[in-house]
Amino acid sequence: MAIQLESKIDYLSLARKLEKPVRDAGAAILDIYSQGSAVRIKGDGSPVTQADLASEAVLLPAISVAAPSIQIVSEENTSSHGFGVTDRFFLVDPLDGTKEFLKADNKGAFTVNIGLVEGGMPVMGIVYAPALDRLFFGAQDAGAFEIFGNVCRNIEVRKPPAEGWTAVTSASHQDKATNNWLEAQGIGNTVAIGSSLKFCLIAAGEADVYPRYSPTMEWDTAAADAILRAAGGRVLTADGQVLRYGKPGYRNTPFFAYGSAPPPLS
Repeated sequence: MAIQLESKIDYLSLARKLEKPVRDAGAAILDIYSQGSAVRIKGDGSPVTQADLASEAVLLPAISVAAPSIQIVSEENTSSHGFGVTDRFFLVDPLDGTKEFLKADNKGAFTVNIGLVEGGMPVMGIVYAPALDRLFFGAQDAGAFEIFGNVCRNIEVRKPPAEGWTAVTSASHQDKATNNWLEAQGIGNTVAIGSSLKFCLIAAGEADVYPRYSPTMEWDTAAADAILRAAGGRVLTADGQVLRYGKPGYRNTPFFAYGSAPPPLS
């Protein structure tokens, strides 16, 4: 049985409180990034590095101090994957885009992610791309923001330009279904980038849609999903329903993340 919410939370204040541990986790990741990192393959076939574990070691204690009564489900803490779903819980991905982290392309498309879910919906998120020095955060009813170069600015989705939509797609998980969808919608302008940055680019008005057919977990998306929704966007399932959280096994179905405009007709 889900635990009932005991009190309201100032989501924006919580996001700002978690900014330092997220930056500290990013610094730990960059230390390892500059030196190279050993990698092993987990049971699900995905890679994990020292950086994933170092980031999680920073984040989990800090979150527990900031919000001691809220359950934490984190990618690398496998025991948490068996937790029953509560009405309020964190979803944490200490290093999203591990494959991008391992690439020697210096694009830095990997992120630290903390999302808060209430009633099945992402209500607060913070995403940090340490190699790019871009930190995004957002909260329900409070808006979305980016900090770059110590300057904080409000961000919001854009109206797609007259020359056409720009789609963001996965740099490591592109598939035929995605290509077919883009062709059917007549979208030819795409930007391939790793990690949860795809959501953030839409939230910042730099792109318009992110179609995703290949598998993702809820900790991959919750933080950036919250930011996109706070910026005026939406995330829908293939049947047009709002993407919810706390699904069996914390697994996502295919989804489409949009900016402010309705999706193009198929």
